[in-house]
Amino acid sequence: MAEQEFDLVVVGGGPGGYVAAIRAAQLGMDVALVEQEHLGGICLNWGCIPTKALLRSAEVYHLAKTSSKYGFKINDIEININAIVQRSRKIAKQLNGGVGHLLKKNKVEVLTGHARLLGRSEELGRLAVEVDGTAVMELSAKNIILATGARARDLPGMEADGKQIWSYRHALAADTIPERLLVVGSGAIGIEFASFFNTLGSDVTVVEVLDRVLPVEDEEISAMAHKAFEKQGMHLLTGAQVNGLEKAPDGVTASIELPGGKVEAITADRVIMAVGIVGNVEDIGLENTKAVVDRSHVVADPWLATGEPGLYAIGDLAGPPWLAHKASHEGVICVEKIAGVADVHPLEAMNIPGCTYCQPQIASVGLTEAAAVAAGHKVRVGRFPFIGNGKAIALGEPEGMIKTVFDEATGELLGAHMIGPEVTELIQGYAVARSMESTEAELLHTVFPHPTLSEAMHESVLDAMGRAIHF
Repeated sequence: MAEQEFDLVVVGGGPGGYVAAIRAAQLGMDVALVEQEHLGGICLNWGCIPTKALLRSAEVYHLAKTSSKYGFKINDIEININAIVQRSRKIAKQLNGGVGHLLKKNKVEVLTGHARLLGRSEELGRLAVEVDGTAVMELSAKNIILATGARARDLPGMEADGKQIWSYRHALAADTIPERLLVVGSGAIGIEFASFFNTLGSDVTVVEVLDRVLPVEDEEISAMAHKAFEKQGMHLLTGAQVNGLEKAPDGVTASIELPGGKVEAITADRVIMAVGIVGNVEDIGLENTKAVVDRSHVVADPWLATGEPGLYAIGDLAGPPWLAHKASHEGVICVEKIAGVADVHPLEAMNIPGCTYCQPQIASVGLTEAAAVAAGHKVRVGRFPFIGNGKAIALGEPEGMIKTVFDEATGELLGAHMIGPEVTELIQGYAVARSMESTEAELLHTVFPHPTLSEAMHESVLDAMGRAIHF
């Protein structure tokens, strides 16, 4: 069996793994990356990127259907779900090739196979690379980074079969637009697919076990989203639980327990299960290490180190928030700490923005108003509706709001929450502000260009200080 030694071995080529490998190579390390399926991981191939391609198609369809309000008349619009999916897959393939090029450019050795940890020998960690269950190579390195990601959670008796019950991966390769669709879970994944299929004409029902949709968002934003989704024709059941699914030739019938204990049966052509994820901790040799697994995730310290010397875990494998940009940033932090870079800092989770690309878009960073109050802050809250923003009105998307939460005593920006047009792009402004520890003063004196959606960000800050001009 071939044996090779590297400075660093990265297991997993997703947004955490490949970024870590490239940064390590930039810092002069001899790096190998082991990936068993697709470079770019779930995010690029079966998650973030292809879903945005699908949602863009849905947006174009929506604009075509409503073109009369923009001065156009478009008749006989046909939906070709196969062409929509093919476009999405083509984009994923293009970016997959791009990741391969970047790794090659940075002289990272990419090995295709399944990696299994073998434990440490003296100062080196060891792992085997297997192809079709047979070890073909053994690697050793002083440092190993695990970036094996996560997968969709299955509920007992409701496992995705790719036919009538879909996971996100099945939904991304849909061969039909279901006439009736049931989505179980109203987090980002569930709501994005609900939004996509609802726009294309499905009769969509969303079931959420908690008391509101998008439960991690600020309550006001969740409430506005609820109203917007219902206005679009979605049926939303909150505080409800799916107790079972019964498949039949003509559909799937869900037994749903509503608040108060009433049970209702809903039949759909397809069901999308979007009830969270579990880390890929199985079959990678963790039993040969001192690393600790907690609820399917590898426990890591602020520098991403596990309980095993020289072994690190990043991204979805290391726990929430389950976001590609968080994984990439952790990869950089981990590698720079290993390399002894002087100005590296641990990740501040509250500075990580979260985005949901439904219609309307939703984005946030930092503490919700309720969380800020619970943490002991006396808060000052600003709000500005997009109906008061000229660019939003010109776009024909005046619904939504920007909300900012400040500490009354210090002026610290504690959190920002948005719903409306292109807020997934706008949120980065507040993320930068939090990273720079900006206060209301800096934001008040920042000049925002006109006419832009970003002016609503400024007005929200002004409103928190009782100084809003356009509302």
